[in-house]
Amino acid sequence: MNGLRVTGASKRFGAVTALDDVNLEVAPGEVLALLGDNGAGKSTLVKAISGVHRLDSGTVTLDGTDLTDAGPMAVRAHGIETVYQDLALFDNLDPAANFFAGRELAGPTWLPRALRFMRHRQMTERTRETLERLQVSLPDLGATVALMSGGQRQAVAVARAVAFSSRLVILDEPTAALGLRESTGVLTLIRRLKDDGVAVILISHSMDHVMAVADRALVLRRGRAVGETVPTPENHERLVSWIVGAAGGQAI
Repeated sequence: MNGLRVTGASKRFGAVTALDDVNLEVAPGEVLALLGDNGAGKSTLVKAISGVHRLDSGTVTLDGTDLTDAGPMAVRAHGIETVYQDLALFDNLDPAANFFAGRELAGPTWLPRALRFMRHRQMTERTRETLERLQVSLPDLGATVALMSGGQRQAVAVARAVAFSSRLVILDEPTAALGLRESTGVLTLIRRLKDDGVAVILISHSMDHVMAVADRALVLRRGRAVGETVPTPENHERLVSWIVGAAGGQAI
């Protein structure tokens, strides 16, 4: 299968079982919503996919390549980017500097890296191209991120992930603390990722947003996968019951 596949993922932290034999698949151009209450195992699973946590057992593959024991840098090199809730943006830098933080374009290449000069114009142009492709409008690319609205900051973080991701973007609560207009912009951005053939894993507590953009929803509870279905209004009650444990969901 092309895309991401997680098989038999298990992870313990001391006496706590954070993941218990979880399976997950997401294909190119598909949006998978990952649902569950706090402590359900969502963050642990995402961090295992991102290379932050190493599984006790199970495998993670992307387009057939085994990434189970790969670290964060190797995972990113294979086209997986994660946007966490805190966005990890540098408020004192502009969007282009945030895009290329740690990946700065510098030259000439024959000089030692410490003596190279930054290609600010080239970095700004590449940032502009990515934002235009995603139809993200920012009033001033020279402004620092600290002066931007919550929705604009979220758009910068997502666009940065897309700029260096060819396969999968993981979004952790991308619409949290955003207003209606800004949330709508982020959801539109997710749809554009899908249209570009990029797989998306979306963690969200907003069922309305999940139903607006997700193709499938996987529910975790106490470290186990207890249900999977298409997020539609008809399935809303079923999803909520799986999340809170009212339906007696069994591991899948």
